[in-house]
Amino acid sequence: MYYNINIVIADDHEIFLDGLALMLSKHQGFNVLGRALNGQQLLEIVNRENPDIVLTDIRMPILDGIQSTRQILSAHPHTGIIALSMFDEENLIIEMLEAGAKGYLLKNAHKDEIIDAVVNVYQNKNYYCAQTSSRLATMIVRSKFSPFNEPKIVLNDREKTIIQMICQQQTTQQIADKIYLSKRTVEGYRVKILEKIQAKNIAGVVIFALKNNIIKEEDVLY
Repeated sequence: MYYNINIVIADDHEIFLDGLALMLSKHQGFNVLGRALNGQQLLEIVNRENPDIVLTDIRMPILDGIQSTRQILSAHPHTGIIALSMFDEENLIIEMLEAGAKGYLLKNAHKDEIIDAVVNVYQNKNYYCAQTSSRLATMIVRSKFSPFNEPKIVLNDREKTIIQMICQQQTTQQIADKIYLSKRTVEGYRVKILEKIQAKNIAGVVIFALKNNIIKEEDVLY
């Protein structure tokens, strides 16, 4: 599917910023409208360009990503914001989500995941980095961030069982063996479940399962 997504990016490390801009601009349908080295520059560019998506570092001079997110969404509520984070910034990721960001990525994320995150947030979906730790998933569940605004999703018992097993890092073959189904049937269930709960990866499944009391924190293996 072809997209025409206008993007602004911000990071105070110019080499990283340039590399990210180059990678995104090479993807068909992505238009990088501006680059900012601090939060103040980011606000100025966003106010001028009104992009669909903003990818922003959390730690920046003048205005950090959290402050910038609040101000951007106050003036441009339909802008999708994705936080760029280091691996040890879990508390800051929570603050970004509570400020209104719809997703987050670690800075070492693969380019395919970055593209996936941009497309999903553009579609007004939440995106959780594939490298999300169980600790961060639990923090998201306990936070003020409310990722599920859709009507209540109805799951049958078999779907709930498969979700529990996914959260315990069981493979498709292991799940098939335990519930006496073919591997192909379980694969079909997994695809259907991901579509139903709008999850892109295991992180999304874990957060959904915890939020909806399908699995307990102590039973998550991640």
